[in-house]
Amino acid sequence: MKLQDGIRIAGRSLAGHRLRSALTTVGIVIGIATVIIFASFGTSVQTDIVGEFEDTAASEIVIVTGDVGLDPSENSGGGSPPSPDELGNVALPGVTTYDVGQLSDIDGVQSVIPRGEIDASSVNYRNQTEPQRVIATTPSALPEENFASGSAFEQGESGSIVLTESAANAFESPVGVNDTVEIDYGNEQENFTVVGIVSQARGGLNVFGGFSAEVYVPTEPHYRERGDTVESPTQGVEQAAYRQVTVVANPNDVSETRDRIETYFEEDSDAGQIVEEGVTVQSTAQIVDGIETVLGDVIQLVTGIGVLALLVGAFGIANIMLVSVTERTKEIGIMKANGARNREIMGLFLTESVLLGLAGAVVGIPVGLLVGFGAAAYAEVGFTVPFGWILLATGMGIATGVVAGLYPAWRAARVDPIDALRYE
Repeated sequence: MKLQDGIRIAGRSLAGHRLRSALTTVGIVIGIATVIIFASFGTSVQTDIVGEFEDTAASEIVIVTGDVGLDPSENSGGGSPPSPDELGNVALPGVTTYDVGQLSDIDGVQSVIPRGEIDASSVNYRNQTEPQRVIATTPSALPEENFASGSAFEQGESGSIVLTESAANAFESPVGVNDTVEIDYGNEQENFTVVGIVSQARGGLNVFGGFSAEVYVPTEPHYRERGDTVESPTQGVEQAAYRQVTVVANPNDVSETRDRIETYFEEDSDAGQIVEEGVTVQSTAQIVDGIETVLGDVIQLVTGIGVLALLVGAFGIANIMLVSVTERTKEIGIMKANGARNREIMGLFLTESVLLGLAGAVVGIPVGLLVGFGAAAYAEVGFTVPFGWILLATGMGIATGVVAGLYPAWRAARVDPIDALRYE
């Protein structure tokens, strides 16, 4: 029997029981669609997060006091890098003003961005109060291309403030450039003039949303006056001290620059003497790799749900193929009486089961892509087509048909032609 003849006979048999064939493929459709939904949405989120992070921080080196796990793939909990709240609990103020100056002189360093949180209870605007994080940083953290309006403040400029778009839009009447906001420190208040609205700032550690509802003021004079301070071991005077500093390195020299920074903190820094656990130095490329690993593991885990649905579909195909063998016993006897060999009979029924699995993949893949696209649009992330998963899902549909059809096809091939011809 030629292959095209086998496919034609199998297709005619399935078409003769359209409703039964359609219901049998439903399980495969659900399984394949589930795999594609989770894979496409997970891949879209992964691409959006990693892509945005790489675009803004490809050459950044993160410095955090203490033994802080920045790589998600190495964290015992398997989660993201620590949030600002978590960072405040585990990291200690230790990178002094002296250290910041020394970092600027290391070969390969383009700029140093200290980041210190100022203890403030809220930000007030037009009689509305919103809890927002007040961050002291430098103009280097606010690149011109990230501004929606206005510009960065100058270092040493008192009374100027920059808001993220999320912070500006948190009020009933959005804050604009040249508006006045009030920071409430709990025991006193201070007025600031908004000089810029920025989409995001450099130097943030929380990859999954650390740029929302933050406001920025210059470290000089605000962090010096209201931030953490320690006595510098090398200078013997009280200095501002930071939990986190980000170094922007030469893009072609990131690894070597990171090594030089690690050497500095091990040998000559204030932070190395102040913080017993030392200092964690890690490039964002390492953090991105960790994020990709974690998200990849999550995608594989949730697609396991689709595999379970495929298993249910496989039992459905096996069941219906066994029924088909019983119904077509006399037909099998006639084919054997006309010279059909066992392997041809087996191939015929295997072809039917494979066609059922393939049909499930053909329907399930576009359904999964459509739902995945809707989920990505709802989450406001760019949609990424998971071509690898599509090929895998197609293979899974075919493999399901093969596995589910093996035993029914074997039973069909074992039918005795004489008994089959007498079967009623």
